[in-house]
Amino acid sequence: MELNEIYQGDMFDLIKKVGGNSVDLIVCDGPYGVTTNEWDKVTNQSNSKTGIQEFNLNLIKIFSRVLKPGGALYLFGKDDCIDFIDYRPYLYLNRKIIWYQPSRLAQGRLNYTNNYDLICYFSKGKAKTFNLEDIRVPQLVELEHRLRCEKVPSVTNGQYSKTKFNDDGKNPGDVWGDIKQLTYKSKELISRELLNTIQKPEKLIERIVKANSNEGDFVLDPFSGVGTTFVVCKKLNRNFIGFELNPDFVAITKERVEKAQFSKEYSLFV
Repeated sequence: MELNEIYQGDMFDLIKKVGGNSVDLIVCDGPYGVTTNEWDKVTNQSNSKTGIQEFNLNLIKIFSRVLKPGGALYLFGKDDCIDFIDYRPYLYLNRKIIWYQPSRLAQGRLNYTNNYDLICYFSKGKAKTFNLEDIRVPQLVELEHRLRCEKVPSVTNGQYSKTKFNDDGKNPGDVWGDIKQLTYKSKELISRELLNTIQKPEKLIERIVKANSNEGDFVLDPFSGVGTTFVVCKKLNRNFIGFELNPDFVAITKERVEKAQFSKEYSLFV
């Protein structure tokens, strides 16, 4: 397979052509198994309620073959997307990231409304790349509170001495509420049909790509939708390959990537 191409077809067939231990980063925004859309269906051979978990475990097995040692996987899903499965023989779970969306309609009557998506950050062994300096976010801590925290012995001269206040910003942590979902007014939204299902915001994908890859690295998106991952990769000078079943989405992706331009100034804060 050639780099920097989007291939139309079934991911489970196409990924067999990707060499083992060749991918630096996988961004997987695949089926959630929670809607009636055809693309959101998952194979559930046990006919139980754990279809999405079985589906994701199979993905993790497949991805572990193509990832380089130290390579990373970001797997999108709902709160139960990896429940009841043992992923440990294949990948290491570094963190469950909460992508918090307070603007969602809270219309639940019998339970608390879900206001977040889960992003599971895995790696094949210890992650080889984590570019904190590229993903820092603004400090929001009051000066008095910061100074008090920095006087704690474990920070002053202990094991957390490197965690002091940084003028360039802080670690974004594992709750991401600063990156909003696309809305009908978002300039980058391709169409209303893609809102909150297919298309993720560029800033969200940018944080992932910046954190766990470097210029020239190989990024794979196995369910590429309308190609947001590839637009970000081109702007950040990463190589990419993607798979998408829908030929209309493939055409949209190619047009978007062709228009995208590499930029050293591309940033979360633009």
